[in-house]
Amino acid sequence: MDTRFCRSHADHYARHGSPYKASYGAREIQPYRAAALGWLEANQSDTYVANAVDRVATLLRAAGPHVEAFRLRGLSPEERAKAAWARLRKADIDPRRVVAAWLAAEMIISDDPQAERKAEFKQVQAAKLVHRMASGTHKRWGEGVTATELHVYPRPRGRVLRHMGEALERACELLVEHHRSALPKLSPD
Repeated sequence: MDTRFCRSHADHYARHGSPYKASYGAREIQPYRAAALGWLEANQSDTYVANAVDRVATLLRAAGPHVEAFRLRGLSPEERAKAAWARLRKADIDPRRVVAAWLAAEMIISDDPQAERKAEFKQVQAAKLVHRMASGTHKRWGEGVTATELHVYPRPRGRVLRHMGEALERACELLVEHHRSALPKLSPD
């Protein structure tokens, strides 16, 4: 039982990091992701950029064994978050893309005049972007028309997103602290 919100607002809070504000859509955040990735590539020799990328790479390496998405039931939120990092590692996701997701969340929230300013919202928004990069498990048995396929996608919600977001924030905190003003500015549409 949630003591602060009704059921619909509590569910919204679990999915989006705010009981009132919805997550940013793909069309809204994509220009920020592209700008952040371009900025990271242009500044890859910077000490803080290299540090953030190395810290994310360490998160991926230290995540433990890969766990199929259909085997997550019963695991704690911390273990599910580690499994998500391991799925990213198995999918060979570039750590710069993960850092760019955090920077995109930073940039879009700073440009939004009605943004939710709590740290948890930013963590959840970045974690949702990262969670989608290698979200599911896909299996195929058999050949031709009689083939059986299994596609399982873990839900991006709850404490899992908070754990992923906190880890990502710790990995990128020095970069943001030292280069917040140097991040690209996008003109409002």
